Amino acid sequence: MAVTHSRKQATLIGLVAILLWSSIVGLIRGVSQSFGATGGAALIYTVASGLLWLSVGAVSIRALPRAYLIWGSLLFVSYELCLSLSIGYANSGRQAIEVGMVNYLWPSFTMLAAILFNRQRANWLIVPGFLMAILGIASVLGGEQGWDLGGMARNVQDNPLSYGLAFAGAVIWAGYCTVTSRIAQGKNAITLFFMLTALTLWGKYLFTHGETMVFSYAGCIYLALAACAMGFGYAAWNVGILHGNVTVLAGASYFIPVLSAALAAALLQTPLSFSFWQGASMVCGGSVLCWLATRGRHTPRAPQQE
Repeated sequence: MAVTHSRKQATLIGLVAILLWSSIVGLIRGVSQSFGATGGAALIYTVASGLLWLSVGAVSIRALPRAYLIWGSLLFVSYELCLSLSIGYANSGRQAIEVGMVNYLWPSFTMLAAILFNRQRANWLIVPGFLMAILGIASVLGGEQGWDLGGMARNVQDNPLSYGLAFAGAVIWAGYCTVTSRIAQGKNAITLFFMLTALTLWGKYLFTHGETMVFSYAGCIYLALAACAMGFGYAAWNVGILHGNVTVLAGASYFIPVLSAALAAALLQTPLSFSFWQGASMVCGGSVLCWLATRGRHTPRAPQQE
C-alpha cells in the first residue's frame, strides 16, 4: 500500500509539472514586455537555474557521458533560445499564443524521429496523427477563417522570425529527446543545461545591446512565476518520471497545447476564436494518435519538456 500511495503522489507531482509548463507561454510573454525578449529570457533562466540548483542539485560534469554533455548542451540550449525568443519577439499576445502552438508540434516530431532514427515500431495511426497535428497548426495560423492558406501566409509574413524560431525549436526538441534517450545513460544534467542557456542569453544581450529593462512590480511578479514554472516544472517532472506512472504522464502531456493556450489567453487577456481552439484540439489529437501508434511497441519514455 505504501508503494502504491507513493507512486500516486509521484504521478500527481508529475501532473503539477504539466500545469506549470502550460503557463510558460503567457508568463514568458509577460516577462518580455517588461525586460525585453533577450533580457527577460536571460533573467528567467538565471533565476530558474538557482531554483534547480536548490531542488535538483548540482551536476558533476565528469560523471556525464561526453556525447551527452556535448550534444545535450547544444540541443537543449538551442531549443530554449528558440522557445523564449520566439515568444518574446511576438508582436502581440495573440501572436505569442500562436507561436507557442507551433512549438507544440514537438510531440509529433519526437514520435516521428523515434521511428526514423531509434527504430521505434509503430502502426498506421502515425500517419493520420502527424497529418492532424500539421492541419491543426494550419488552422491556428489561418486566423478567423481557419484553413485559409492566404491568411496563414500573411500571418507568418507578419513576423517570420518568431514563427521560424518556434518551428525550429519543435524540430530541435524532437532531436534532443531522440538523441539523449540513447546517450544520456540515465544521467540528468538539467541544472547545467539551464545555466548554459542563461549564460548564452546574457552573452547575446551584452553583445547585441539588448532592449532596456524596465523593472516594475508586475514585471518582477511575472519573472518570479516564470522562473518557478521553468525550474520547479523540471524538478516535478523528474520526480514523476522516476517514481510515478509514466503512461499517465505521457498521455497527459499531450494535452499541454490546449491548456497552455487557455492559460496564456487568460494571462494576456487575449480572446481566441473558435478556429483557434479547433486547431489546438487537432494538435492535441494528432499528438495522441502518434502516441497511440507506438503504444505496446517499446514506447520511448515520456517527453521531457515544458
